Order: sequence, then C-alpha cells, then structure tokens
Amino acid sequence: MASDLDELMPRKPKVQTAIGEDLSAMSVRELEARIANLEAEIVRTKDALRARSATKSAADAFFKR
Repeated sequence: MASDLDELMPRKPKVQTAIGEDLSAMSVRELEARIANLEAEIVRTKDALRARSATKSAADAFFKR
C-alpha cells in the first residue's frame, strides 16, 4: 500500500526541451536533438489543431451555422 498520496498520482513527463532555455552551453549534437524534438512537437501540435478543426467543422455542419 502506498504510504504517500503523491505516489498514486500520475507523473508528468520530464520536459526535454524548454522554450527560452540558454543554448550557449549546448553542443552541436544537443542542438540537433533539440531541433528534432521541437519539429516533432510542431507536427504533434498541428495534428491536434487539425483534429480540433475537424470536430468544429462537424459540429458547425450539424448545427448549420
């Protein structure tokens, strides 16, 4: 049995790429990985936006706005 309620709560994933982070100490490999992470996040965000737009369009069509 968990002794602490915090152990029962789902953990948030660790942020790999923070916006506004100091880039001066990063190596070329770290910067390339950062760019790849940001590009993947852009794709994921655009997919979510398309899904929201499709839902809104379907609702608009249903309610004939």
